[in-house]
Amino acid sequence: MAKVYPNVAPTTAKEKQRLFSSKSANDALDAEVVLTVWKKSLLFNCHGFTVYDGKGNLVFRVDNYMATSGNNGEIVLMDAAGKPLLTIRRKRLSLGDNWLVYEGETAINPRFLVKKHVNILNTKYLAHVSPASGSNKNVMYEIEGSYAQRCCAVYDEKKRRVAEIKKKESVGGVAFGVDVFRLIVDPEMDTSVAMAMVILLDQMFGSARR
Repeated sequence: MAKVYPNVAPTTAKEKQRLFSSKSANDALDAEVVLTVWKKSLLFNCHGFTVYDGKGNLVFRVDNYMATSGNNGEIVLMDAAGKPLLTIRRKRLSLGDNWLVYEGETAINPRFLVKKHVNILNTKYLAHVSPASGSNKNVMYEIEGSYAQRCCAVYDEKKRRVAEIKKKESVGGVAFGVDVFRLIVDPEMDTSVAMAMVILLDQMFGSARR
């Protein structure tokens, strides 16, 4: 298998602009952040996600994916040192595919609600994100595209694209497959929130749900 990280050396001016130097995944940056997402846990015999920055440094990890992918489980997004950043829990007693995202490992005052979009007349939208309290009509983000093809975009309430999921290719144009892809995040969006959306898209539209 081709090497997952670091990213391929840029060949165009646009690609060069994507590279960055990051002190941490949550630093405020003036340029977009390009992360490599690998659907593989660092722990033996576990399923999860491992996320690297443009220099090949570990940024995020999820190690409890298999054990918590059931209806009553939870998924914890951690930083490189294993500190919990966000906890994702399926919303209980709700119709549809609805999830709550909490700060750290707390179980109170969720940050936001993510709902799978279900509309046979409009299939381009995958999910939308709204405040966990108050009206669900106040959409913070909308996600559209195809997660199965690793081609998605996240738009904010002003219809600005703030994050993208794209296929990753290695040197020579050899594709990695769907388990390795790029997450491109604009400075207006928290990278941990963007990664939480990736996890939720995988729950909603991953191979186990197709």
